[in-house]
Amino acid sequence: MFQENERTAPSDADRKYCDIGPLQCEFGGTLDAVTIAYETWGALNDRKDNAILICHALSGDSHAIGWWDRMVGEGKPIDTTKYFVIGSNCLGGCQGTTGPASFAPDGSRYGARFPIVTVGDMVEAQSKLVSALGIGCLHAVAGGSMGGMQALEWTLRFPERVKKAFITASCAAHSAMQIGFNEVSRQAVMRDPKWNGGDYDPADPPADGLSVARMVGHLTYLSEASFDMKFARRYQGKDIAEGKLGIEFEVESYLSHQGDKFPKRFDANSLLYLTRAIDYFDRLDSWQTNCKYLFTSFRSDWIYPSWQSEQLNSLATRARTQSRWVDIDLPFGHDSFLLDGENQGDIARAFLEP
Repeated sequence: MFQENERTAPSDADRKYCDIGPLQCEFGGTLDAVTIAYETWGALNDRKDNAILICHALSGDSHAIGWWDRMVGEGKPIDTTKYFVIGSNCLGGCQGTTGPASFAPDGSRYGARFPIVTVGDMVEAQSKLVSALGIGCLHAVAGGSMGGMQALEWTLRFPERVKKAFITASCAAHSAMQIGFNEVSRQAVMRDPKWNGGDYDPADPPADGLSVARMVGHLTYLSEASFDMKFARRYQGKDIAEGKLGIEFEVESYLSHQGDKFPKRFDANSLLYLTRAIDYFDRLDSWQTNCKYLFTSFRSDWIYPSWQSEQLNSLATRARTQSRWVDIDLPFGHDSFLLDGENQGDIARAFLEP
């Protein structure tokens, strides 16, 4: 769940690509050749022990210095003058990494043939990228929402390759309500006639369904107080109601705008595959890890509520590893993890110090 930052959109010129070879997926499918799109900032030191991997949320990309501009950059909490920062587009995405919209070895797009992927598969692919960059052990891995799940998976799948994990606004496993919201989004796409079972024409995608799915997502990003502060009950471009269907309120116009622009940059099948991956994610069992953890949450975040970060902290504590959970009082809902560069920023900066 991610709100794009239009001010700092990624540039294709900034992206690098790494071919990591074949990948066997956890649910049995095989990808014969996988490409990972990534970006880097800063410099790897002589000891190669200052690398931080940034994992993105649902509709994010490799351009972490853009979508997480409050946290990543020169002099910022994840300081690109101090650390070698890596941002990668996750497996199954649509911003350069192999996903449903990519071409299969037979020359046609994967579409519905793309195998079901998991957060574990995403991390397996990232681990191959990290190895290709000549890095044995990451100083830290960081991310929010779906990115937090990837960060957590790194620490449990490759405990010897990660020293620290900063995980914000995330969870160990989705609740029934979180799965339910994702299913509504998936159904909005799949019930669009243009979806065509997943084998649609990229030039004529199920844009209407994807737009509605995005509107549902935006409803979960903000808190009730944040919606009221932004829109209240104001009418769009007028002082009184006209007594009609269609857009009357500012909030309706906002959701329509967000929905309409999303299909221009995101693939419908990627939304289906990535939401399914995070719904499958379940790390509620006992942990075996020596990683140091920092968990942050936001009291106004009702889609990834604070109790889920508290639960993560409890799981880490039971594993007898160093862990801290901080609950932050900001009114911006789930978007807080993107917007807050001060509260969580100060805490993360201190945590990441070598």
